[in-house]
Amino acid sequence: MKLKKYLSLTGVLHCKTQLRIGGTKDGIVEPGGVDNPIIRHPVTSLPYVPGSSIKGKMRSLLELDKETGSNIRDNGKPCECGACLVCKVFGSHGMNNKEITRILVRDCPVTQESETTLRELQAEKGMNFADIKSENIINRKTGTTIKGGLRTQETIPAGTQFSLTITVKLFDNDNEEKITEFVRKGLSLLEKDYLGGSGSRGYGQVEIKNLEIKEL
Repeated sequence: MKLKKYLSLTGVLHCKTQLRIGGTKDGIVEPGGVDNPIIRHPVTSLPYVPGSSIKGKMRSLLELDKETGSNIRDNGKPCECGACLVCKVFGSHGMNNKEITRILVRDCPVTQESETTLRELQAEKGMNFADIKSENIINRKTGTTIKGGLRTQETIPAGTQFSLTITVKLFDNDNEEKITEFVRKGLSLLEKDYLGGSGSRGYGQVEIKNLEIKEL
């Protein structure tokens, strides 16, 4: 099997609602601090979307899809048959059925336009490139808040846009049209579902805009 060519899929990942992809916090949260920060670039502190988050979500949705996920295992673990299109594109999880991964999803930085908007919000309102929301845990019996249940978390503001880049490796025995349509379907399923955390509460609705495919 010989590498034939690379395809590049580029576009814009548009946040239709707030997006919650968590980062890490250092040490103890100080009074007025944030319990659950978003993931940020270590140098610029700007938010970004990890490629692994997009790739993992696409794979899980394609495995659940009735047309493309026929080999999903009953225990819910990733497919490891090594023969289906999910394994062919995303790689097999099995030890005995290794398949070369064909999709590379890059980390998505904010677009220049969104960076300008976020920096303006920081200057005008003191927002550290994110919205901050407080949420409480409610006692189901009493209907009152639970002591110590108040948590604050950061979210990426709705309307923020990120530069999406996906690279697809094609080998001499691959069906180019079938694989590219499969990747497109994964992105379409992502738009119908959600990205990141707290999707059942309305976070993470995204739209893929201006998708273009070209050979590198």
